[in-house]
Order: sequence, then structure tokens, then C-alpha cells
Amino acid sequence: MDIFSAGREFVRREARLVENRLFATVFEGADAAGVVEALRGYQNADGGFGHGLEPDKRCPDSLGLDVETAFDILLAAGARDAAMVGRAVDWLASVATAEGAVSLASPVIEAYPRAAHMSEWTYEPSLNPTAGLVGRLGKLGVEHPWVELAGAWCAEQLRAGLPTEAHSLHESLEYLEHAGAVDLDQVREWLPKLSYFRADAADPSYGVTPLHLAPTPDSVWAGLFTPADLEAHLDRLIADQQEDGGWAITWEPPGQAATLEYRGIVTVAALRTLKSYGRI
Repeated sequence: MDIFSAGREFVRREARLVENRLFATVFEGADAAGVVEALRGYQNADGGFGHGLEPDKRCPDSLGLDVETAFDILLAAGARDAAMVGRAVDWLASVATAEGAVSLASPVIEAYPRAAHMSEWTYEPSLNPTAGLVGRLGKLGVEHPWVELAGAWCAEQLRAGLPTEAHSLHESLEYLEHAGAVDLDQVREWLPKLSYFRADAADPSYGVTPLHLAPTPDSVWAGLFTPADLEAHLDRLIADQQEDGGWAITWEPPGQAATLEYRGIVTVAALRTLKSYGRI
């Protein structure tokens, strides 16, 4: 079975409804409205998203990480729902600091199963996820007072320097693209300073790779890397497909269901990246 067919069978067999609807939209021409409808079950009355939409915590309460995941799914599907997104941004505004910053999670997750890395550090308002949220809302075409407030906070934080952790830099790049502040030379020189950046395609450890920063060849951040770098990581992505057709993950979710859910997420993402680079 070829790469795509094997991945498709894994998604159909093991992934959640929302990833199946996303797959159908991205690869089979299905109406993106199906993705929006699948997301509705994860949106709370307060406007935020929860219920383990990001599977590393099984908490039903609204969290910044789940809101960001919802925005990612909408963007991947090319879907727009102004009311759904507007309610989510209102929720972000309600939990933000006076300066507009939000956190990935909150102590409410401690009452539910969660991955070991979902702990106190995720409760601190930071560029991860604030910068990423602002950037994604820019792509969604959303105007809102919170976006302006949070964007100003992000700009102030980044004037002091880029973050030294790869996930935070990834989020910051979303904001910098939104703000039209793309400086490839600055970011390229900064990459060796990052923790959790997996520059070497042969490195099997957990980390952010060039394909996370530039998931499509027309990404503004693709210029950070040589064609050879990107090709090596594409080769590695293909090699990492498992015998069951899905892609594995390199961390420990809180249970078997969460593991399969995350494998569904990364499998759809891998297929999207390989398609965009012409590998499938």
C-alpha cells in the first residue's frame, strides 16, 4: 500500500471524527462545513474550546491550547465561522492579563488525566500561545480589541529578543508573519540557540523540526532552510510512517485513547505536509 493510502486507512480506522472530517475536506473535496460541525462539540458555553480537543489533557474546561487547536483545524480546512471564532476570542479576552497575554492551560487540568508535561509552566501567560493565537486570528481575518491588545504585548516582548525555546519561537513566527516583521537572517542565526529544535533529520528525539516551521514550500519561513535540509526532513517524515499507516508520537499522552487521537492529528498533518511538498 502506498504512503497516502496507508495513512488514509489509519485515519479512517483510528482517528477522531474531527480528523476524519478534516481529512475528507483536505484530500477528498468534502465541504468544510463538516469540520466546523465536528468542532462544535468541543466548544463550551463560555465560548472557549476544551474536552481534550488537544489530547494531552482530558479536561472539559476551556483552555488556550484547545482554542489554538480549534483555530489550526479551521485554517487547515479553509473553514470560517465568524460566530464560533468570535465567541472564542471573547473568551480569550475574558481570561487574558491586563496586557492581553494568555496561558496554554490552568490548574483546572489537575482534576483530570493529563500528560506529565502539562504542569505549572503551562499556567503562565506567555508568547506560547499568545503570539500564535494572534497570528492565527490574522490568517482567519478576525478583528477584535483583544487581538490588538495581545499583538501589542507580543511586539513588546519580541523587541526584547526572540525566545530560546523552539515551541515559543514557532508561536512567535506566527505573530511576526502576521505583523509583517519577517527577518529570515535574524531567525536563521537564532535557530542554533533553541532548545527542542531538531535540526538534524537523523535525530529521533522529540522536537520542533524545519517542517513544523515551514509546513508548506510557500511558507515565508521556508527560506530559513536549504532545499537539502527540507528534503532530508521530508525523507525522514516518510521513513517515520509506521506499519499500521499512521505516524507515531515521541511523548507520552495520558492514555491509550489520547495516544491514538494524537496519532490521528500528526498523521493528517504529515500527509498534508508531504502533499504540499509534492511527495505524495
